[in-house]
Amino acid sequence: MRILIGCILMFSIHTGAVGSTFRGGAFHLVLQDALLEAPGRQDSLTVDSTVKDLGLSRRDSIFSDQHIFTVALDVDDIARFPATSLQQYMKDQAPGLYAQENSGEPGTVQPMYIRGIPMPILTQKEIYQSQPLVVLDGIPLIGEHPFAFDIQQYQFDRIGPATNLLSNIDMNNIESIQVLKDVGNTAIYGPMAANGVIVITTKQPGAKRQITFNSYVGLAQRPTITAINGDYENAFRRQFYDRYTAIGRYSADDAYPLYLSDSLNTSYYGPSNWSDSYYRNGLVYSADADISGGGDRANFRFAVGHMQNQGVADQAGMKRYSALFNINMKPVEWLLFSAMINGNRVLRDRNRTLRDRFATMSYVPDLSSPLSPNNTVYSQYLNEFDNSFDNNTTNIVEGHAKLVFDFDRLTVTSRLAVDYNEGNRDLFYPRPLMEENSFAANYYGYNQRLIFDNHVSYNVPTGNRHELFVEAGNILQWDAFKYNYAYAYKGINDFIKINLLESDPNKPDYLNPLAFPRELVFKFLDYTNQNLVSVYGRGTYNFDDRYTVSLLLRTDGSSNAQPTSRWLFTPTLTFDWNIKKDLLADESSISTLKLRTSAGRLGRLNVFDNFSQGPTYSTFVGYTGNVITPGYNGFGVLTRPYEFGWSGYGIPWAYSDQLNIGLDIGLADERFRISLDWYTKYDRNQLLGIPSYAEFGYRQSYNAGMDVNNTGVELLLSADAVKKNNFTWAPSLNMHYNTNRLVSLPGGLDEIVINNRLFRVGERIDRFWVLQNEGIYLSDEEVPTLDGSAMTYNGIPLSAGDPRWVDVNGDNTINDADRQLKGSILPKIVGGFMNQFTFGDWSLDAHFYFNIGRDVLNADMANRFDFINREGVTEMNSVKEITFWEKRGDYSRYPLYNPWSNVIPYRKEQDLFLEDASFLKLRTLSLGYDLTKLLNKGSNIRRVFVYCTGHNLFTLTPYTGRDPELVDFMGYDTGYGLPIPRTYTLGVRMNL
Repeated sequence: MRILIGCILMFSIHTGAVGSTFRGGAFHLVLQDALLEAPGRQDSLTVDSTVKDLGLSRRDSIFSDQHIFTVALDVDDIARFPATSLQQYMKDQAPGLYAQENSGEPGTVQPMYIRGIPMPILTQKEIYQSQPLVVLDGIPLIGEHPFAFDIQQYQFDRIGPATNLLSNIDMNNIESIQVLKDVGNTAIYGPMAANGVIVITTKQPGAKRQITFNSYVGLAQRPTITAINGDYENAFRRQFYDRYTAIGRYSADDAYPLYLSDSLNTSYYGPSNWSDSYYRNGLVYSADADISGGGDRANFRFAVGHMQNQGVADQAGMKRYSALFNINMKPVEWLLFSAMINGNRVLRDRNRTLRDRFATMSYVPDLSSPLSPNNTVYSQYLNEFDNSFDNNTTNIVEGHAKLVFDFDRLTVTSRLAVDYNEGNRDLFYPRPLMEENSFAANYYGYNQRLIFDNHVSYNVPTGNRHELFVEAGNILQWDAFKYNYAYAYKGINDFIKINLLESDPNKPDYLNPLAFPRELVFKFLDYTNQNLVSVYGRGTYNFDDRYTVSLLLRTDGSSNAQPTSRWLFTPTLTFDWNIKKDLLADESSISTLKLRTSAGRLGRLNVFDNFSQGPTYSTFVGYTGNVITPGYNGFGVLTRPYEFGWSGYGIPWAYSDQLNIGLDIGLADERFRISLDWYTKYDRNQLLGIPSYAEFGYRQSYNAGMDVNNTGVELLLSADAVKKNNFTWAPSLNMHYNTNRLVSLPGGLDEIVINNRLFRVGERIDRFWVLQNEGIYLSDEEVPTLDGSAMTYNGIPLSAGDPRWVDVNGDNTINDADRQLKGSILPKIVGGFMNQFTFGDWSLDAHFYFNIGRDVLNADMANRFDFINREGVTEMNSVKEITFWEKRGDYSRYPLYNPWSNVIPYRKEQDLFLEDASFLKLRTLSLGYDLTKLLNKGSNIRRVFVYCTGHNLFTLTPYTGRDPELVDFMGYDTGYGLPIPRTYTLGVRMNL
C-alpha cells in the first residue's frame, strides 16, 4: 500500500546538469543535450535513440534546447590505452574522480573515490563502502562484498580470485561515459549513489550495416633496477656494527643472520642476477570486432573481443574474453522490445610473493633465510611452481530486457536486469614450497543483483514558453553474496591434490577427508543478501529556457536497516539559470553563461546485515584465525559476534547532505570553455566501531553519530587554441581540490584511536599519526633530563644513538601524546592536462597526470633499516621477498640510529619516513595517421586509422621510493605492488 500511494503521489523531474561526459570528438568541453541517464529516464533515452535508428520519428523533449557543459573524449582515444580495468582508463580524465592504481599487476582491484572519502579508511570494508556506483546500460553493477575478510587474518587480498570486476569493460564497446557527482544528478540512483555515479553507455545498433575491427599489440617494458647481494647488505649493516658494538663486528650474541655470515656462500654472495627470472618484457595485445545492422523494425549489434596483458614482474598476467549482444525490435508503432547481454571471462596469473601465499595459511614457515639472489638457485625455487597450480577464473554477465510503450506524450517502461559474477580459485603448493607440507585450497563464490523496475513519464501540455515533465517509478532490487572456501595441509603426496572423503554414512567421520588430520582441514561457507525497495517521483518546470526548477522525491526501504527505521525519505532540489539568454542575449563575446545549483539528501546503505536486527548470534573466529562453531553438551551452538563487535538497537539510516554550485562559461562562440563547481558534502550518522565492552568479550561496539565533511572545487578548462586549415591544437585541463574534516564522533567524543590511527574532531580523516624527528642523540649527555631523570620513550630511557623525537607536551616522556597528525594519505589536488594536435591526416596526443599535496609513509625503507627486529622472527613483517635484493631509495637520507635500542628507533610511525609524494606523469603520448584517403579509392572502407603510443613514459616526483602511486590504502609504501610498466603499442582501428 505504501508503494502504491508513493507511486500515485510522487512526481518526477529531469535536471539540466549531467556532469562530466566522455563522448566522441577530441578531448574538449562541448555542448550536449541535457538528458540525464538514470533509472527510468535512461531507458526512455535509449528508447529515443533506438527509435531514431529504426527510422522512426523521435518524440520532442523539453530538454532539446537545454545545453550543459560536458567533457568529451574520443572513443578511439579511450580504447587505445592498454588498460585492464575501468579505473585505469578513468585515472586522469574527470575532475572530482581519483583512481588509485596501487599495483601494476594486471587484473588487481583498484579503488576509486569521487569527491573525497566519506569515512576513515581503516580496512577493506571502508573501501567497499566508499566506492562510486558504476552503471552499465542502466544496470547498477554489483561489487564483491567484503564479508569474506572476516575469516582472514590479513587484508592484502580477498580470498578467491580477487579479480577487479570492472575489468569486464571493453572500451571498444563504449559509446560514452558520464561521471555524475552533484546530488542533482546522482539522487535518482538512490542510496547506492551516495559516493557518486559512473554511467557507461555501450554502442547501440544502427539501421545500416557496419563492421569495425580494432587491434593493438605492444610491449610492456621491464623496469631497470639495481640488484644487490649479500656483500652489499653486509656492508650496509657493517656501519651499524662499527658504531654501536664494542668490538666493531658481530659476535655470537648478536644473532647475525646465517645467510650473511659466510662470505664464501655463492648463493648469497655470488652474482645477483635474479631479476632475469623475475622481471620480463610483457606482451600486451587486444583484438575486437563487431557487426551491426537492421531495418525499420529491428536492428542488432554483436561484438567479440580478446585482451591479454602479461605484466612485467613475477609471471603475473591476465586474459579476457568478451562478447556483447544488443537487439531492438518494434513489432508495432507503440511497442519496443530491447535486450542486451554482456559476457566476460577473465583469467588471472597471480603473483607468487611469499607474503600473499602465507597470508592464506594458518602458519608462517621458517623465515631465517630469504630467497637467493643467484639466478641459478632462484630458478630452482621457481621450478617448483611447475608442480603447483593457481587457477583464477572470473565469469561476469550483465543483461537486461525491457518493454517500452510509447503513446505520444506518455511513455511506460518495464525492465528486468541482472548482474552476475562468479569466481573460482583452485590452488595447490607442493611440499618443497611449504616445508614438506603440501597445501590445497578451493574457492567458489558469486555476487548477484536482480532488478525489476517500472516507470511512467508524461510531457504535460503547456504554453509555448512553459514546459513541464513528470515521471514516477519504483525499483525492486535483490542482492545476494555467497562463497564456499576450504583449504588443507599435509596431503598424501604431491600427486594427489583432492580431498578424499569418507563415503560410509555409518561412520562418525562421514564426508570428512581421509587424507588429512581433521585439525588441518578448514571449511568455510557464508551467504548474505540484502533487498532494496525504492519509489521515486520527479518533476521539472522550465520557463523560456531561462529558469529550470526541479524536484526529486524518493523513499527507500532496505532489509539491512533496522525495523524501527526501515525507510528513508530523501528530497533533492535543483535550480538552473541561463544567464546568457536572460540577461546577456546581445553580448556576442559570451556564447554561454549558466548557473547550476543543487541541494539534497542521499541515503547510505548498511552493507552488512549484522546491523539489521540489533544484537545477533554467529560463529566466531578462534585463536587459529579460523571461524569455528562452539559447542555445548555436544551440540553446536551460536554465540555473540565477539570478533565482529556489538551492535545494538536504534541504529538509524546514515545519509549524505550535499550542496553544489556550478558555473558554465563559453566564450568566442564556444572556442574557450570553462566549467567551475564548488561543493560541500556532509556524510552523517555513520557507524564507527568504538573499542569498548571488553569486559563482556567484545572488541568494539558499533555506534552511529560519525559525521564527515568533504569540501572542494572542480575546474575544467578547454579551448580550440589553434584552428587552421591543416593544423589544430586543442588543450584541456581538468583538476580538483578536495579537503575533508571530521565533524563529530559517536557519543560526543573529541578524538579516538583506532588501529594505530588517531581521529580528532576538526582534523582531516586521512592524516598520518607520527612522532616528529629532529635528528639523533650523539651522546648520553645530549639527552634532555628533568629532575635528574633522562627523557624516556614509554618508560625506556633514551641514550646515545636514539632519535631526537619532539617532546610536544614537555613532560620529558615520549609517548602517543607526542605523536602529531601530519600529511595526508589522499592528494589535495588531482588533475590531468591533455593536448591534441592535428596536422593534415596526422594527430599527436599528449596526456599528463598529476597529484599535489599527497604524502607517503615509506614503510619499505623503514623495514630495510629495522633489520634487527626483522631477523629471526617468524611473522609476516619478517618476510623477505626476492625484491629484498633490490636497491631502493636513498639510504643517505636517514641517520644511523642504534638498531639494537629498545625504543625501536626505525619504527614506521615517525615523520622520518614521511615523504612528499606529489608527482607529474606523462601518461600517454600517441602519434596517429588516418589512412582513409589513401585506401578508400574504389573500396567500402569508411575509416582506417593507425597509431603508435607510449604509456607511463616518465615521472617527476620528489619521492625517493619506487613509484609514488604504489601505496596501500593506509598510505604506506610497503614495497609490494608490482611496478606500473612503461608500455609501447602499435594499433589499427578500422570501420567498414
